[in-house]
Amino acid sequence: MTTKQYDLSKLKGLNKSMYLNFNQENKANRSGYGDALVTLGKRNKNVWVCCADLTDSTKVDKFAKTFPNRFVEMGVAEQNLVTVGAGLAAVGKIPFVSSYAAFCPGRCWEQIRTTICYNNQNVKVIGAHAGVSVGPDGATHQALEEIATMRSLPNMIVIVPSDYTQTKKATAAIAKFKGPAYMRFGRTSTPQFTTKQTPFQIGKANILKQGKDVALIATGALTYEALRAAAILQEQGINAMVIDNPSIKPLDKKTILKAAKKCRHIITIEEAQVTGGLGGAITEFLSETHPTKVTRIGMPDCYGESGDPQELLKHFGFTGESIARKARKLCKK
Repeated sequence: MTTKQYDLSKLKGLNKSMYLNFNQENKANRSGYGDALVTLGKRNKNVWVCCADLTDSTKVDKFAKTFPNRFVEMGVAEQNLVTVGAGLAAVGKIPFVSSYAAFCPGRCWEQIRTTICYNNQNVKVIGAHAGVSVGPDGATHQALEEIATMRSLPNMIVIVPSDYTQTKKATAAIAKFKGPAYMRFGRTSTPQFTTKQTPFQIGKANILKQGKDVALIATGALTYEALRAAAILQEQGINAMVIDNPSIKPLDKKTILKAAKKCRHIITIEEAQVTGGLGGAITEFLSETHPTKVTRIGMPDCYGESGDPQELLKHFGFTGESIARKARKLCKK
C-alpha cells in the first residue's frame, strides 16, 4: 500500500516544546522496551524480567543475556508468570513480566487482579503484539480488549507509548512508579517522531499541535497517523489539534478538558476496542465535567484479521486518510 507522503515538520501550530523530529528511521516500540530494560538492569539490581516463552519476540533477550541471574523463563504458563512476578515484588524486586498481550493479560487477568492489584504489588505487566498491526498472526494474537480490562482494575495504571523513544522513557517511568503498571505496544516498526527532549510523564498528555476546529486525541503508534491526518486537514483548511495521550490511566483530565473547551469536535484514536479504552476513558470523564460529543475511532466491536499490517490499518480505518475523512465530515456539520 502506498500513501502520500507529508512533510509533517511543515504543520502549522506544532508545539516547539515537544522537540519533535520527523526525519528518523522507523523502529519497533518493543525494541525500545528491550533496550530500556538493559539500561535499567545496569542501574538497579532489583530489576528482574520474567517471560512466557517469547523472549525474542518481546525483546527481553538482551536483558536475559546481560543479566541471566535476574531473568526467569516461565514457559507457556501465563498465570504462573504473573504470580511469580507478584512474589518477586513482595520481596522487594521490580519484576517486568512479558508476553503477547493476547496471552498476558489475556489469559491471566484474574491472577493479575488478585495477586498483583489487590495486594498493590509493584509488578510491571508488559503486553506486546497488541493491535491489528500484528498482521499475519491474525485475530487470535491481536489483543484489542486489554486496555479496557486493565483500566478497570484498582491500583493499575495503563500506558500506551507512541514510538520507540517514548517506549524507552515509559519503561523507565513505570519502573520508578511504585505499584502495578500495564504497558502495551505493537509488533511492527513504526515512525519515530519524539526525541530525547520530548517530555514524558505518567498521567500527562502532550499537545503536539495546536488547533481549534477538531481535537485528534490519539494513543500508541496511531498518534503518528493523527499527525498525518492533521496535515491532510490543513490542506483542506481545517485546523486540527493533535494530542498524544500515552497515559490512559491516570488520564490527563486538565489537557482533555482544555481541548474540549477549545475545539468544536473531539475524536479519539486507538488501535483497540472502542469500548472501554481511550475513547471510553475520555467520554466518561467529559460526560461528568463538560458534556461533549466524542467520535471514537477504534475497533467497532469486532475482531481483527490476518493480513499485511498496513493493509489492516487501512481496512479498519486507522490511517491518516481515514481519520481526516471523519474529521472533515464532523467539521462540515
